[in-house]
Amino acid sequence: MASLDRRSLGAAYLWVTERFPYLASAVVSVRVLPAPGLGGAAVDESWRLYVDPEVAAGWSVADFGALLVHHTGHLLRDHAARARASAIGEANAQRWSMACDAELNDDLADVGITPPGHVVLPEQLGGRRGRTAEEYFALVPGDVDGDHGDGGDHDDHGSGAHSLPRGWEQGRDPDGAPLDAMSPHEAQLVRARVAEELLAAAREGRGDIPGGWLRWAGDLLEPKVDWRKALAAEIRRGVNRVTGRVDYSYRRPSRRATASPDVVLPAMEHPTPELAIVVDTSGSMGDAELTRVLSEVDALLRGIGVRAGGVRVLAVDAAVQAVSRVTSATQVRLSGGGGTDMGAGIAAAAELRPRPSVLVVLTDGFTRWPAEPPRGMSVVVALLGAHIPMLRERLQPPPWARVVVVDAEDAA
Repeated sequence: MASLDRRSLGAAYLWVTERFPYLASAVVSVRVLPAPGLGGAAVDESWRLYVDPEVAAGWSVADFGALLVHHTGHLLRDHAARARASAIGEANAQRWSMACDAELNDDLADVGITPPGHVVLPEQLGGRRGRTAEEYFALVPGDVDGDHGDGGDHDDHGSGAHSLPRGWEQGRDPDGAPLDAMSPHEAQLVRARVAEELLAAAREGRGDIPGGWLRWAGDLLEPKVDWRKALAAEIRRGVNRVTGRVDYSYRRPSRRATASPDVVLPAMEHPTPELAIVVDTSGSMGDAELTRVLSEVDALLRGIGVRAGGVRVLAVDAAVQAVSRVTSATQVRLSGGGGTDMGAGIAAAAELRPRPSVLVVLTDGFTRWPAEPPRGMSVVVALLGAHIPMLRERLQPPPWARVVVVDAEDAA
């Protein structure tokens, strides 16, 4: 079997390290294998890149490097999983591959780089740069697909692009399981590491990072969610869970009591939701940020009609500092400033009478949490602050709480 020129491959790695250092750890994680007769290059879902040695012999170092970046891009951006989500099959696999190429090639073109072979750019499809493969897919003509089951057409970039296994993909046991393959978990770790390196390079002032890669890294590590809508939905969920309950009560007579004068009949009761808010007033929290988010909660509660009697607010650091019933966010007393223990606030809220049916906790997350949920209360935790990514490995809110991450900058 013809082999690849390892010196050319090594030079291509150095080219990538110099031009795209933030992608280098992913590029070197891809195993490059010779695939004579392929007619180009293709990648599988197990992070193996197949290259036709005869074709690669005509590439410059920059060509080989750009090809490594391009095909690694299919894997980092998880085009295979996105293909499954878009129900891509044999009938439209090549259209999808072209759409994925357009998503990747526009970023390379932004820095003056063109991979070897047939290059698809967004403008060739009638689209604008900076869009997603899903958007470009709708622009690709329906008559470009063909049979690529075992073929050597370099426009078919393999299962790493469209999730459909190809005959040139090697290393499978008799049961069809991949050997020497990167697991999905390992692949996700590589993606996270590259995203962190990419954002770190941007913070350090590197100005030649393509916008598409920055957006990908930001979406992976800091997905943008409209926290106002998410918080409103969680509060409404808790309120509706209470207002939807009905039960019999003897606290007032039934309207049907006259039909049975000798029997005391209970009436149906619809509970009125009681809400409380635990506010983290420890030293790590910012007053301006808290006030902004409290104003949003204030508007949310007015919007769902639970403010007639006011809402009880507990100011908590390492202990409960103040409890007040307020009718607007401006009345909240943000006393405290010591350590942090939201568990103390949750326990104090559970002792209130009437007991809150919905509890909203506003905190930066650097706190201890109770092991068990409070009885009879739905808990919504709104995480505030710039250090939320640090909570991924420790101090995670408990699984019994509904969690909403608040974009602190967007809270302004």
